Amino acid sequence: MKHELLILSMGLLMVGCTSQEEYILFNQTNITTPKAQATVAKLKIPKYEYKIASHDRISITMYNHPEYGTTSASSQKEDTRGILVTSSGYISLPLIKRVRVAGLTQNQAKDKIEKAYHKFNITDAEVYVEVLNKRAYITGEVNNPGEIPLFNERLALMQVIATAGGLTDAANRQAIVILQKRGNEIHTKTVDLTGPDSLKVANLMIHPNDTIYVTPNNMKSFNTGVSEVSPSVGLIGSVVSPVASLSYLFDSTK
Repeated sequence: MKHELLILSMGLLMVGCTSQEEYILFNQTNITTPKAQATVAKLKIPKYEYKIASHDRISITMYNHPEYGTTSASSQKEDTRGILVTSSGYISLPLIKRVRVAGLTQNQAKDKIEKAYHKFNITDAEVYVEVLNKRAYITGEVNNPGEIPLFNERLALMQVIATAGGLTDAANRQAIVILQKRGNEIHTKTVDLTGPDSLKVANLMIHPNDTIYVTPNNMKSFNTGVSEVSPSVGLIGSVVSPVASLSYLFDSTK
């Protein structure tokens, strides 16, 4: 009788674990926590313009004098296109040799290069500057974490998540952390995709060098614990099962 009660208790425990996992996993949007709600604030979209940094690769097009521009043919690999900004923030161009562009926006770099060519009596210089390596980064509970190219300089949060293959089942949709480097400061915000401002949050703009971290939900820790315990449960079951069978046979002979 004791053996039968042990087996019954173990069975109820396993059924209870499965039910809890399914409820939390498929009803996550109904879970609300004061801490998660407190992190959702009114989202302002500040004016943003990327500034060129050391080790960026930039393309320079000279419309009236293409011989002074950089090579940016579409047939080339992206990592060899354009020209690399040195660690000290300079690039080298024909005639003007070295010009510092680090810390400038693309438009500011354009104006500086045009003025530099004016000194050589090239007054019709029309320059277009483009940074080729603009990237955002996403990690955590997404199906394809890694770099996200930003061809248009920015993408909405949900577009970045979609590009990364979407969220995993273990993703905590109430706590998505965004790290943004602005100058020498790093700003951190935690957003909730299930709250009342979810539409506004989904359209939050992600800019170059921003990092998104999708945190795991509580069920991931629970599932990890279950997966670690399950081999032991299986071993106990394999030992108890023959004993239960023998107990049943002896009881049936009475």
